[in-house]
Amino acid sequence: MSVTRKGESSLLRHRHGHRPRHARPAAESHRWWGLVVIAIAQLMVVLDATIVNIALPSAQRALHMSDANRQWVITAYTLAFGGLLLLGGRIADLAGRKRTFVTGLTGFAAASAFGGAATSSGMLFGARALQGAFAAVLAPSALSLLTTTFTDPRERGKAFGIYGALAGSGSAIGFLVGGLLTEYLNWRWCLYVNVPIAVVAVLGAFALLHDRPGTAGARLDVPGAVLGCGGLVALVYGFSEAQPRGWTDALVLGLFAGGVVLLGAFVWWQGRAPVPLLPLRVLRDRDRSGCFLTMLLAVIGMFGLFLFMTYYLQEILGYSPLRTGLAFLPLTAAIVVGSTQVSARLLHHAAPRALMVPGMLLAAAGLLLLTRLTVTSRYTTEVLPALLLMGLGMGLTFMPVFATATAGVAPQDSGVTSATVNTAQQVGGSIGTALLNTVATTSSAAYITAHLRGPADRARVVPEGIVHGYTVAIWWAAAVMLLAGLVAGFMVTARAPKHSTPAGTAVPETVV
Repeated sequence: MSVTRKGESSLLRHRHGHRPRHARPAAESHRWWGLVVIAIAQLMVVLDATIVNIALPSAQRALHMSDANRQWVITAYTLAFGGLLLLGGRIADLAGRKRTFVTGLTGFAAASAFGGAATSSGMLFGARALQGAFAAVLAPSALSLLTTTFTDPRERGKAFGIYGALAGSGSAIGFLVGGLLTEYLNWRWCLYVNVPIAVVAVLGAFALLHDRPGTAGARLDVPGAVLGCGGLVALVYGFSEAQPRGWTDALVLGLFAGGVVLLGAFVWWQGRAPVPLLPLRVLRDRDRSGCFLTMLLAVIGMFGLFLFMTYYLQEILGYSPLRTGLAFLPLTAAIVVGSTQVSARLLHHAAPRALMVPGMLLAAAGLLLLTRLTVTSRYTTEVLPALLLMGLGMGLTFMPVFATATAGVAPQDSGVTSATVNTAQQVGGSIGTALLNTVATTSSAAYITAHLRGPADRARVVPEGIVHGYTVAIWWAAAVMLLAGLVAGFMVTARAPKHSTPAGTAVPETVV
C-alpha cells in the first residue's frame, strides 16, 4: 500500500515537474505583462508631475488664479506625494500590495476626474492634493509588486531597467502629452487622460498581478505622518503667503516657526515611535544624509526652472503649448545622457562626489545663463545651451545620489531608504516651486511699480517686469544649486563603489 502511494506520489511529482517546462512561457508572459501594468501606473504618477506645467497658463486664465497662487497646482501634488510617501509604504505592507495598488489607481483616477471638472482654483488645488495622496499609496506598492513578481536576479535587473527607463522618460512624455492635449483639446484633458489609463491598469492588475497577504504585524505611524506632513505644509504655505503679505508678516513668521516646531517634533517622535516612518538610523549615515540633502536642494532649483520656463516660453516668447513641450525635450535628453552614458560609466571608477559636485556646478552654470534672459531672447542661442547644461548636470548628479543613498542598506531598511530619496525629491519640488514663485512675483511687482510711469508704458514695462522676476528667482535657484554642490563635496565622502547595487535594492523613481 505504501509502495503504491509512493509510486503515485512519484508519478504526480514527475508530472508536476514536467508542467513548468510547458507552462513556463505562459508564466513568463504573465510576469512581463504584469510589468506593463506596473509600468503604466508608475508612468502615470511620474507624468503627472510635469504634464500640468504646460497646461498651467491656460488653467490660470480659465480659473482666474493669481500669480501668487498658481504654484499650488504643482505644490499641492508634490507636497501630498512627498509628505505621505513613507506612510503609503507602510499601508502597502499592512493591507497588501495588490489591494493598495488597485486602491491607489482608483483614487488617482477619481481625483483626476475631479480636477478636470474643476470650476474654481480651490477645487483644482484640492484635486491635485488628492492625486498626490493616492500617488503616495500607489508608488510604493508598484515598486513592491515589481520586486515580488520578478525574483530571478537576471529578470529582476531587466525589469528594473525597463521600469527605470519609463520613470526617467516621464517628464518628457508629460511635457509632450501636456502640450498636445492643451493645444488640440483643452487643459482639462491633462487631468482627464489619467482616467482611461487607470482603468486599463486596474483591469490588468486584477488579471495579471498576484501578491501575498498584508503583514499582520505592520503598524501605521499616524502621529509621524501628521507631524511630518503638517510641518512641510506650514513651511510651503509660509513661502506662498510671503508674496502678498511680506516676509516679516506675523502669519508668515508664525507659519515658518510652526513648520520648524512640527518637523522638530517629527524627528523627536521618530526616535521613540514603535514603528517609525523614518528610522533615524537611516539618517545617521553621513553619506546617506548628504545624498538626501543634495537631492532636496537640487530639485528646488529644477522645479523652479520648469515653472518659469513654461511661462516664459508661452507668455513672453508666444510659444504654443505643444511647441513649449518640445522645447523641454533637450533638457530631458541631456539628463538621460548624463545619467546613463556618463555617470553610469564612471560611477564604479570615481567617488560619488567627483560626479555630484561637477554636476551641480554645470547645473548652476546653466541657471546663470538664464539670468540673462530678456523679453527678446532667442531660444536657440540663449535658452537651449542653458537647458543642455542644466540637464547634463542633473544627470551627473542623480545616478550617484541614488546609488550612494541605497548602497549598504540593511534589507529591512531598503524600502524606507528608497522612499526617503523620493520624499526628498517631492519635498524639494514643493519648497522650490513655492519659494521661487514668491521671489519671482515679488520682484516683478517691485520692478513694475518702480518703472511704470503711465498707461502708455504698460505694454513694455509689464513683460520686462515679469522677466525680471524670473531672472531674480533663477539667481536664487543657481545659489541653491551651488549650495547642493557644497553639501555633496563636504558630506558625501564615500569612495568609488566596489560592486553594483544588489538586485534586491529598491530603485527610486526619478523626477526627470
